[in-house]
Amino acid sequence: METSELLKKVRKIEIKTRGLSNQIFSGEYHSAFKGRGMTFSEVREYQPGDDIRSIDWNVTARFNTPFVKVFEEEREMTVMLLVDVSASGEFGTQKQLKQELITELCAVLAFSSIQNNDKIGIIFFTDKIEKFIPPKKGKSHVLRIIRDLIEFEPEHKKTDIQLALKYLTSVIKKRSIAFVISDFMADNFSDAMKIANKKHDLVALRIYDKREHELPNIGLIKMMDAESGTLKWIDTSDKSVRVHFAANAKRHEAYLKELFTKSGVDTANINTSESYIQPLTNLFKRR
Repeated sequence: METSELLKKVRKIEIKTRGLSNQIFSGEYHSAFKGRGMTFSEVREYQPGDDIRSIDWNVTARFNTPFVKVFEEEREMTVMLLVDVSASGEFGTQKQLKQELITELCAVLAFSSIQNNDKIGIIFFTDKIEKFIPPKKGKSHVLRIIRDLIEFEPEHKKTDIQLALKYLTSVIKKRSIAFVISDFMADNFSDAMKIANKKHDLVALRIYDKREHELPNIGLIKMMDAESGTLKWIDTSDKSVRVHFAANAKRHEAYLKELFTKSGVDTANINTSESYIQPLTNLFKRR
């Protein structure tokens, strides 16, 4: 992609997602994701109704009048985006590709984080760790993340969510808010998710397309698994084929729902054919 074309795409995403972050998500984000705890701010004279447990006895003795310690929430956090850049992200039959939707979601979360003075970092993963951008603050850092989301070309095509979660726990030592953004077309990451969620506050954003849940009746079609390259001919006019396909999709969805619940991970399901505003808003309000 030429530099001028890339800059236009970055600017377009910035205008859209920064506006959404300012107008819609800033308050919900601030409320949904708490800081690391309370930190000492100052002392002031005791007022009726103050908790006597907050009295600073040293200052009280010095001035011979009661003083209390005042604490405030320590807001600054680290936000990590774990982004699935495997080949299945190149699929989309509705408004946009899954990867395009993921880029916008990441941009909204990144702008929301810097408005709250949080650091933001990102891990690109397939079945290997493709790239790690350490958490930092600032608009220029967010624009770098957006640029990489648009133009990054992964080396591998398959998915290993377990690897990404293990990498998160090894490189980010302090507790962070970690968004795992994927279609979650993978298995065997249950234990890694439980362990990661004990150290960090994990949130799963599941991206899906309508045609991954139901096949249209359009006759014989050739389908390819983007991650394995396997080609198959599917007779979509056969009702039993369509029913079997939908049943498999429902089973996987139920598996993921149970996994997220048991792991204590908040989640939102976001469809390529719909706006992500409502699912994100609902997620923030639930928290």
